[in-house]
Amino acid sequence: MHFIDPKEIHKKQLAPGVRLSLAWGEKLMLSVVELEPGSVVPMHSHPHEQAGIVLEGEFEMTIDGQTKRVRKGDMYSIPGGVDHGVVTGPERALALDIFHPVREEYKP
Repeated sequence: MHFIDPKEIHKKQLAPGVRLSLAWGEKLMLSVVELEPGSVVPMHSHPHEQAGIVLEGEFEMTIDGQTKRVRKGDMYSIPGGVDHGVVTGPERALALDIFHPVREEYKP
């Protein structure tokens, strides 16, 4: 399947106020992350490499002990095994995350 219908995409609740819309191929996964105001993605790590871009809004992101406020157009890269987390402010935010390899635990 080369084209993905957004109405049929797999969705997952990651944390309160944090929803993922997921699509994947053989070797990578796309995750559109919707972050409601005041939501938190707790500090965590995983073996997957992760890169992303902020599509809307802004949030505070911590990667490997370094914290930065990222805004629309800002990009980030997280090596596998590195602790990271997110805290949103008073506005909704949207980001696109890309994972390699595919996060099998996110699939239905």
